[in-house]
Amino acid sequence: MHKLLLSLAFSLQTAVSAERPNVLILYADDMGYGDLGANHSDSKIPTPHLDQLVAEGMNFTDGHSSSAICTPSRYALLTGRFHWRDFHGIVKTLEGTVFGEGQLTMAGLFQENGYDTACIGKWHLGWDWDAIRKPGTPAKSIQPDDFDWSKEVPDGPLDQGFDHYFGDSVINFPPYAWIEDRKLLRAPDIVLKKTKDDEQPKEGNWEFRPGPGLSDWDSYEVLPTLTEKSVEYVLGRRDQENPFFLYVPFPSPHAPIIPNDEFDGKSEAGPYGDFVYQTDDACGRIMQAVKDIGEWDNTIIIFTADNGPEHYAYQRDEKYDHWSAEPFRGLKRGIYEGGHHVPFIVRWPGLTEPGSECHEMISQVDLLATFASLLGASLPEDAAADSHDFLPYLKGEQPEGPRNVLIHNTYKGRYAVREGDWLLINDKTGYGSRVRKAWEKKRDYPADDDQPVELYNLKTDLAQKENVAAEHQEKVAAMQELLETIREQGHSAPRLSEN
Repeated sequence: MHKLLLSLAFSLQTAVSAERPNVLILYADDMGYGDLGANHSDSKIPTPHLDQLVAEGMNFTDGHSSSAICTPSRYALLTGRFHWRDFHGIVKTLEGTVFGEGQLTMAGLFQENGYDTACIGKWHLGWDWDAIRKPGTPAKSIQPDDFDWSKEVPDGPLDQGFDHYFGDSVINFPPYAWIEDRKLLRAPDIVLKKTKDDEQPKEGNWEFRPGPGLSDWDSYEVLPTLTEKSVEYVLGRRDQENPFFLYVPFPSPHAPIIPNDEFDGKSEAGPYGDFVYQTDDACGRIMQAVKDIGEWDNTIIIFTADNGPEHYAYQRDEKYDHWSAEPFRGLKRGIYEGGHHVPFIVRWPGLTEPGSECHEMISQVDLLATFASLLGASLPEDAAADSHDFLPYLKGEQPEGPRNVLIHNTYKGRYAVREGDWLLINDKTGYGSRVRKAWEKKRDYPADDDQPVELYNLKTDLAQKENVAAEHQEKVAAMQELLETIREQGHSAPRLSEN
């Protein structure tokens, strides 16, 4: 166990007081591990509020999302279940929910235990839009008049354990309109789309999927509005009897990269860096609201991200000498560490020692079992199939970390296996999308060696440059067998393995 964990100065009795702690999850979108100043001393992006959160909490240096793309990671976070057991891709334009009927989510767990629950931000886990489709309209048509926007839309956040939702579902997917709880505040009146002929965002492309939207929709107002609504929600909790669980999935710094003008030039990493800075500012505003209502010392705060940075990171490294996934190889969509090894900060009053680091391997799927332990709640056998309870570990009661194995995946049939310091890419390459040869040359990566798999020892090769699969074929075979075992048994949570 990491030595700093042994010096935890506070008791569980303090952490889990008579007044149950609130829980706030701040979830960035496409933010790299190396964007955070606390993780990368040479980062070109100031992140003062998150750095302060690190100073007051515990920084997990080996924290992971389940996938290297949006929807699967969010599903895994909320269910404690590896996404690849059920699906691999993202929810596309106006598609349905990814949750099974009656499936327990983190929000549902808190709701069942007397918490008020809210999600404010990017959902991207599906709604039943067909429920409001007018009879006789073609199934794939996405014209505004195809839908009765006055009706409630089922299978959204309120059907997954949240008492309240506010957001636009996904910043670059329709409908481009505000949704509150189950209804759109205004009916879309056009098919909104962005082309190369439109004014472009400050970096990259709009990446808009065409579909119903408001003719006066302004994407630049999305992050400020979600920040304001989150602050309002927290301030409204003053003197409330029930504790709250607030999940804030930001739309940033995901494309379109559109920092507001007041944040231009705040970083030395271009508009993306400014967008990260604005995301940090949003976190600061929400955390300040927690302080303003006198709940700072009774609120668990977690900051993490759904996956690593988008491919624009290559150009950013070339232009600004800032590698968002530092010190790792790989980006969004890939199964190298850079795709899913993300910022992961936990401030747990009375439990995490201020300014501490943890180098043990932790996944976002572990949060559900951990919170169940906090609440003294028993999880059903069909829930949280891969979630490890790390509350006893945080208390210093276990000699080893809560897990030694993680399975990562983005595309069907392609997996990465972490076992301790070993990383197996069970495929010819860990890249998930485009790669720039100029970047590989700059970062001194060798040409592909044509081996069918790749094996790295992260203890000596954190950047994943030296494929040692040929020299450790027995290790490769053992890790491939481990992968198949975990896939076939349908779970990896210790409580289920012990039954």
